[in-house]
Amino acid sequence: MIRVENNERHRPDAAAQPTDVIGPALRFVRDEAGFAQVFTINKDGFPVGRTMVAVLNEDWSVDLVQRTVHRRLGQLRRNPRVEVMWAGTPHAGSVNDRPHVYDFGLAIPRVVFVRGLAEPMSDEQLVATYRRQTAIQRGGGLTKAPERTAEQVLAELAGITIRPVQVRAEGFDVGAASFTWSPGAASSGAASSGDGEAP
Repeated sequence: MIRVENNERHRPDAAAQPTDVIGPALRFVRDEAGFAQVFTINKDGFPVGRTMVAVLNEDWSVDLVQRTVHRRLGQLRRNPRVEVMWAGTPHAGSVNDRPHVYDFGLAIPRVVFVRGLAEPMSDEQLVATYRRQTAIQRGGGLTKAPERTAEQVLAELAGITIRPVQVRAEGFDVGAASFTWSPGAASSGAASSGDGEAP
């Protein structure tokens, strides 16, 4: 089931079909968006965001490989709930001509949110994930990051996989419609409509 939120005053032209959104959203993250914003929960219960590399997989899981010095690792151990967001330029046909509240004169940016639960990678998963992504980057001529041996990876880095429970895509329609689904449950293409934010 894909939930469609119109997020604007009535638009006479049809919204994008939900099945037209999933592929473009995945390609946007993997080919265009670049850095992600990752939000964890600190010990005081506040969301904490930071910009980092987050690799989105075909099944909408997210791989985070980072140095072991970061406070977010402790936050994820205490509370595995996490949200990852990628944002970028509006698509060429985007308009924002039917706002409910304010007219900013801006097109809707493309944004993809993945909400999920963090799981630590095993040593084998960490090394394999690091090697796979490093090969992709270096194969594209991006060679400034140090190459690490397996021993260095295990000594210096930590790996987290985020298992997705919800994906939300905004800015992939003509107007302000957003699309929300649970990975694995969206393949039917069925849709429901609503007027508020997804939970």
